[in-house]
Amino acid sequence: MRIGVIGAGRLGGTLARWCAESGHEVAVTSRHPERLRAEVGRDDAPLRVMPVPQAAAFGDVVIFSPNWSSAREAIDMTGGALVDKVVIDATNPEPDGAPGPGGLAGIGMPDGMSGLETLIEWAPEAHWAKAFNTMSAEVLSRRRGHDPLLTEYVCTDQRDAREAATRIIRDLGFAPFYVGGPHAALLTETGGPLRMLEVDVEDATDVLAEALTTLR
Repeated sequence: MRIGVIGAGRLGGTLARWCAESGHEVAVTSRHPERLRAEVGRDDAPLRVMPVPQAAAFGDVVIFSPNWSSAREAIDMTGGALVDKVVIDATNPEPDGAPGPGGLAGIGMPDGMSGLETLIEWAPEAHWAKAFNTMSAEVLSRRRGHDPLLTEYVCTDQRDAREAATRIIRDLGFAPFYVGGPHAALLTETGGPLRMLEVDVEDATDVLAEALTTLR
């Protein structure tokens, strides 16, 4: 699979390297690709560095991992290359301290929307899924491939996006677990009950059932 990674910070860069190690062709990008080329050159993983529009066009699947404050700009920079493409959203809205639906604090989206729903409004032609946003790169590194497998939650209402996210999650050594559609991403984002909660896959059903009681 060809994977484009938009946003090569700690999380995005880690996912890009792991995808390359798993046999995928990977292109990474940031707003400053020239700086990224110097960093990638020190890594053994075969990563290509491209400007944002080219990396978005390169991938059969795009992992979207910029800082939330630059998410809209990153989408605009793709120049329409996300149309009809699976995009895995690994971002988290930045907290504003205001409670969201069900008392979920820190959700800064209007009308109780999840960050994923906001991205869908900004780029409705893409096939969006939410994943890789609940744990830090450090936790993912520690738990990757170790039994019991760490749960990686997936939120989407697009079949192809769910299948692509599930495949990549498994390839990287985690256990995919479906949460629900785009609104259910509130459970995994900033202030949600599944955020920063390490859950073994064997416990995921019970943990999700409890978390769903907070979502309205």
